[in-house]
Amino acid sequence: MNISIVGTGYVGLVTGTCLAEVGTQVVCVDIDEVKISKLKEGIIPIYEPGLEVMVKRNMSKGLLTFSTSVKETLDPCDVIFIAVGTPPDEDGSADLKHVLAVASEIGKHMKSYMLVVTKSTVPVGTAKKVRQTIEEELSKRGVDIPFDVASNPEFLKEGAAIDDFMKPDRIVVGIESQRAEELMNRLYKPFTLNGHPVIFMDIPSAEMTKYAANAMLATKISFMNDMANLCELVGADVNMVRKGIGSDSRIGNKFIYPGTGYGGSCFPKDVKALIKTAKQYGYNMRVIQAVEDVNDDQKSILFKKLMRYFNNDIKGKTIAMWGLSFKPQTDDMREAPALVLIDHLIREGAIVKAYDPEAMHEAHRIVGDKIIYSKDKEEALIDADCLLLVTEWNSFRILNYSVMKKLMKGKVVFDGRNIYDAKEMAENGFMYYSIGYNMK
Repeated sequence: MNISIVGTGYVGLVTGTCLAEVGTQVVCVDIDEVKISKLKEGIIPIYEPGLEVMVKRNMSKGLLTFSTSVKETLDPCDVIFIAVGTPPDEDGSADLKHVLAVASEIGKHMKSYMLVVTKSTVPVGTAKKVRQTIEEELSKRGVDIPFDVASNPEFLKEGAAIDDFMKPDRIVVGIESQRAEELMNRLYKPFTLNGHPVIFMDIPSAEMTKYAANAMLATKISFMNDMANLCELVGADVNMVRKGIGSDSRIGNKFIYPGTGYGGSCFPKDVKALIKTAKQYGYNMRVIQAVEDVNDDQKSILFKKLMRYFNNDIKGKTIAMWGLSFKPQTDDMREAPALVLIDHLIREGAIVKAYDPEAMHEAHRIVGDKIIYSKDKEEALIDADCLLLVTEWNSFRILNYSVMKKLMKGKVVFDGRNIYDAKEMAENGFMYYSIGYNMK
């Protein structure tokens, strides 16, 4: 099969690379000429474990190529995926201008039947708009070329995207014809040989499934953060509570870890878009609105703890910050809690010394020279009045207390991910503050 994928972000690049890995001929398209030029040289624009090796391997086989022209990739092309960005608009709705721009290009240049698949996370009704856009362009050309539209939302976790694609829990596909179903079955057959199901449904249901999935996961996170804050007030230990409820098979132990709130490219954007979609239909998503409100507050939780400890005066204090990306195994800082923390700390006159294994370049692009970028985690601790653990990278999990005592001015740790042991901290002479637990 010949596949085109428009958009070389997380979704597009991972999708294209994994499809090439099983022998599909793939062209990845992006209007960003610099990005495409670098990709042709094997330079990957994102950090995703295992992706660079897989990209280079399939490029060397001739299965994965890159282009800046949608027109040039349409002949021959059996399936074209639209995987461009859908950033939140000013009102919180998903901005579809890039999606519809690709649809317009397809309508202008397609010569024979093809299946057009929306891979981007898009609101219900987007596939219909894609169809209308293509039909309008075909009408302008005075041609009648058959095509199908399908929805194939992605469920990839940043940091584990390769495994998620190669070994999916499920593949959701919204279709409107038997021909489209047969094409998608053929495309995904290599990924279903081990029993992973392809779930076919109508297109609006497929579009909604993606939003519902992300909203559910975001709900679990905000629920646990809400419980953690209450645990602190009543004297309970949220770590014990989490274990207690996580052992219930109806609840499970995933996404119930308290912390500093969710971030990234999906949950914040999709929650906002779902709320906006509901309002367009005269309905208020009360639970999901609360999820967003709790998350917005939770991003400031470490700052509030720090301010209480320093009696609301951190002017001139040196704050060590471990972790900048919104989660480990990625350099993505979109909607990262670290950005909210940095804003608060700088506004109050603190000196921030930060380190992250992968996100330093991205942080500098966003934050500039407002903070000090340390070459390693130890350098960030030099003369620090306290340590903030923001992202739970593996390299941060084991503490060298003797080194910390030598380097740090203060002896206090604020753990935003609950990865340290309170008793061990106390035994080593450190004050310790985490989420949902008060050191006794």
